[in-house]
Amino acid sequence: MRVRVPLSAPPNRPESSDPGATIAFVHPPEKYASAILLRDSGTPLAEIARQLEVPKGTVAHWLYGVRARQMAARRRSAPVRRCAGCSGDPAHLADAPAYAYLLGQYLGDGHLVTSARVPVLRVYCALDYPDIIDECRRAMLRVHARSVSVVPRRGCVAVQSYSTHWPCLFPQHGPGMKHQRRIELADWQRGVVDTWPEPFLRGLIHADGCRSLNTVVTRGKTYRYPRYFFSNESVDILRICGEALDRVGVEWRFTRRNCLSVARREGVARLDSFVGAKS
Repeated sequence: MRVRVPLSAPPNRPESSDPGATIAFVHPPEKYASAILLRDSGTPLAEIARQLEVPKGTVAHWLYGVRARQMAARRRSAPVRRCAGCSGDPAHLADAPAYAYLLGQYLGDGHLVTSARVPVLRVYCALDYPDIIDECRRAMLRVHARSVSVVPRRGCVAVQSYSTHWPCLFPQHGPGMKHQRRIELADWQRGVVDTWPEPFLRGLIHADGCRSLNTVVTRGKTYRYPRYFFSNESVDILRICGEALDRVGVEWRFTRRNCLSVARREGVARLDSFVGAKS
């Protein structure tokens, strides 16, 4: 006669089906978050397990087991967040200054992929500036994202987040490069930029600008003074940047067809008050 001995629950995985119960995992929480992102992008279960180097059964438990049911219950009970892009009302933004900053980053080095099952917003940041990477990640979380991942790329990282509402919040997305199509701000976005031009300019300059020391030699003496530059191939984005600079009272001029600069001492000091050197 065979006797079946009930198996005890694995460590850190309680048997309770109570939605309020806490479940801990032996794997880092970052792997669980990565599994969610990969699933939302349409990656098959076996491929998720291969990429994360985690057993297929473990991944299935994360995505469809007790924890998945708990997370779904929390999402259902969470208050519904209205989307400013859907309503056209900037009052529905959870954090308007953070959105202004993220909009500047998106216009500079951002990209929105809508071909995936869930749209993904990506902002590419140079590895040399970890503070900018962190600021971009925090801005996504404050604007709309429930989770943000930082994906290594060659010479940079992609700060990215999945959401069905990113296309509503960034209606400038479209096929082709930004400089090959018309870029216009929606009325509600214009209201945000007019109200919060400082974080918007900070995002633009963090993406496609810089603060540098200009060197001039006059009568054998060397003089160095700071300048700001913003470069972009889109004439529309350059125009939007110039309008924001006008809004904060900073004088600027074109140095090339695709580059504008701020060189006057007063203007540089004004930008230093909310932008400063990259880090």
